[in-house]
Amino acid sequence: MNLAQSIGQAAQLACILEVVSPKPGNVNRQHDFDDTRYEDFLLSAISIGPAIQSAARQGVGQTIWKAIRATRQLVASNTNLGIVLLLAPIAKACFQTNGVKFKGPGAEACVHRIRRELSLILANLTVQDARHAYRAIRLAAPGALGRSGEADIEQEPCITLLQAMQLAKDRDTIAREYTTGFEITFEIGYPALKQAWESQNDPRMALVQAYLATLARVPDTLIARKRGSETARRVSGRAEEVLAAGGVFSAEGRQAIAAFDLELRDASHSLNPGTTADLTTAAAFLVLLERFQSQNLSPRLTEG
Repeated sequence: MNLAQSIGQAAQLACILEVVSPKPGNVNRQHDFDDTRYEDFLLSAISIGPAIQSAARQGVGQTIWKAIRATRQLVASNTNLGIVLLLAPIAKACFQTNGVKFKGPGAEACVHRIRRELSLILANLTVQDARHAYRAIRLAAPGALGRSGEADIEQEPCITLLQAMQLAKDRDTIAREYTTGFEITFEIGYPALKQAWESQNDPRMALVQAYLATLARVPDTLIARKRGSETARRVSGRAEEVLAAGGVFSAEGRQAIAAFDLELRDASHSLNPGTTADLTTAAAFLVLLERFQSQNLSPRLTEG
């Protein structure tokens, strides 16, 4: 498998792993939403592969646009805009490292190298990147986006994509990732998922643990836009309680996860921590790519 295939398949598998994992409040094999079904997320995962594989040959904005356009050809609702916004620059950074190997004690240094390349890519984002990204956002039509007086998504941007993200960073965690060198992805999600996967040897439950770890420390901005910042903080507090009960690693913790899931489900899905799911998918992309490179094979999503 060449580098482009590894990166494309790691992105697809990260999206699949995200939706097959029983994360509280999200769509999964047991739960659909009115406007999005489990199958929609599987189709979306498959659809982004070609665009991500081509990230080395095009701008970040163009990768975002191609991935969302491909998704829209198969799925009628927004399933992966946040994921694509996160994966597109990380994928390009992975190409820039010329396929670094994650093997052995140097694995951590490889991830740091990817992040350094990512910071350079983010700093050099262009107005054209913003135009492609805005076009993708309009096509995806995410809910609860709101309107902004400056660089509104309905207008053609005249600033770079990084500058646009800086304007949105206080109301959207994904935008804030662009301004911090993907701090949450690299410093919270990635280490939490890697540690849980190594301890649990169950990638689905490891992802749930990383999701809870991220949600506990970072209030979900999709919830904040729908229900207010206080509600988002309360949900994060509940995630912290679930972790304190043991998370996926104990019977008590798993019971707490099930109760938390019920609390987050209502007819409007307004307590869905969707941004947290996107952030966890970005972490999964890094871990999966690491496993591809270190083992030279496709990591299984199920054991046995």
